[in-house]
Amino acid sequence: MIDHMNFLFVGVGGQGVLTASDIAAQVGLDLGLDAKKSEVHGFAQRGGVVESHIRWAPRVGSPTCEEGTVDILMSFEMLEAARWLTYLKPGGIVIVNRQKITPMSVSVGNAVYPDEAAILAALKQRASRVIVVDALPLAEQAGNPRTVNTIMLAALSTLLETAPAVWETAILRRVPGKYAEVNKAAFRLGQQAAQISTD
Repeated sequence: MIDHMNFLFVGVGGQGVLTASDIAAQVGLDLGLDAKKSEVHGFAQRGGVVESHIRWAPRVGSPTCEEGTVDILMSFEMLEAARWLTYLKPGGIVIVNRQKITPMSVSVGNAVYPDEAAILAALKQRASRVIVVDALPLAEQAGNPRTVNTIMLAALSTLLETAPAVWETAILRRVPGKYAEVNKAAFRLGQQAAQISTD
């Protein structure tokens, strides 16, 4: 049974990062743990960087994870995984969406988006396991590109000693009823992807 877990969810505004972190916090509560979250979303609706810390424990003090203490880094965008890597504890786990969203600095020519192989190499230097998920195509396959966050949560659910139904129930409580079936499909696809996508 899990009793302590630190997560960091990162990505770009519009990817559903904050909704996913709300659901992850709710799962912690549903498991009988104390769960707290802290988020920073600045220009999230304009495609800015989004971060959300989630902590599970019998009793949680601060809702924010310190650098080097995150058990699982959940990155909804490739470059953001590298940007937040110092928060991952050595030997932690990274789940990263293969999607690339070009930052403004790259768009205006002031920087270059790193090669995917270089990003993955950096992740593997610190993490014990890196799981790469093509979440956007899977969400589209499920029937709605906005279910990227459900794909990512499903991938996370496969790593923890928790019943998948706990996660699926928390997701379905959060989404409007008319989107229940597409989220169920996305959840199944995310689970399957995590089981075969260790990079």
